[in-house]
Amino acid sequence: MTEWDLKKLRILRTLRDRGTVTATAEALLMTPSAVSQQLSNLARQLGVPLLEARGRRVRLTDAAHLVLRHAEAVFAQLERADAELTGYLRGEAGEVRIAAFSTAVPALVVPAVRLLRAEDRPGPGVRVREAEAAQAYELLAAGEVDLALSLAAHAPTARDPRFTVLPLLADRLDVALPADHRLAAAPALRLADLSGDPWIFGGSGPWSQITTAACEAAGFVPEQAHSASGWTTILAMVEAGMGVALVPRMASAQRCVRDGVVMRALDADQPRRHVAAAVRHGAERGPGVARVLAALTAAARSFTSAE
Repeated sequence: MTEWDLKKLRILRTLRDRGTVTATAEALLMTPSAVSQQLSNLARQLGVPLLEARGRRVRLTDAAHLVLRHAEAVFAQLERADAELTGYLRGEAGEVRIAAFSTAVPALVVPAVRLLRAEDRPGPGVRVREAEAAQAYELLAAGEVDLALSLAAHAPTARDPRFTVLPLLADRLDVALPADHRLAAAPALRLADLSGDPWIFGGSGPWSQITTAACEAAGFVPEQAHSASGWTTILAMVEAGMGVALVPRMASAQRCVRDGVVMRALDADQPRRHVAAAVRHGAERGPGVARVLAALTAAARSFTSAE
């Protein structure tokens, strides 16, 4: 394969543009003899004559023009690569892959993407993958995503050297009651008031742990009447009077609450679930990831202030 030397090709292009070896040397801060030597070496590398004498000057051969025609495409591609790399270093290019649990996507990820698009400079692309809380960290550890949004209860510990974990928000939990529940219109409501009610929550995983932990903190162990994980299913059962359930505001904010369901705040207990973002250690300093984290933080702040 013919060896193409970009430095020597730039000298040849400058000679074409400037017309003389002397002008080329001045433009490139070289001596005329160095220019001539470099072009002679390039001709030997390519195996074709590049210059021919014309009086006291030289002109480019047809072979030289052919070489430069292809070299221009290479130079143009390098310019594009340089521009893209500069954009990457400014956090304006590249792609950030996010794994997030279902309610975090519309509540945090989508608003963050909108914030990035509203900025007066280009932002990195964002690719979203919905994943369960524990799976998000598995994907992050495997290098399949760059950022994981999950519940803090499933986050790696601060001692895990692989990850940097950043708290985003404390998501308030409200209780969903059937519209005809005896306490639907009570002036104040505590979790302990519902200790005798049937409860609906997942059979395992983070939501089971969050519900049982909140109830136990209120002094009772909830009776699990039904096991479900999807909010549409849970709220349909609440509407039918089959039980009560804790619902995060990130879920209820998505207008998934049904007409036959009453959402009540638990101001005395104030149960919460904590949402965190995690990246591989050191990645938070990457410009693209840093911009996405900043947008997620702003989206979380906006969501909290809107509660």
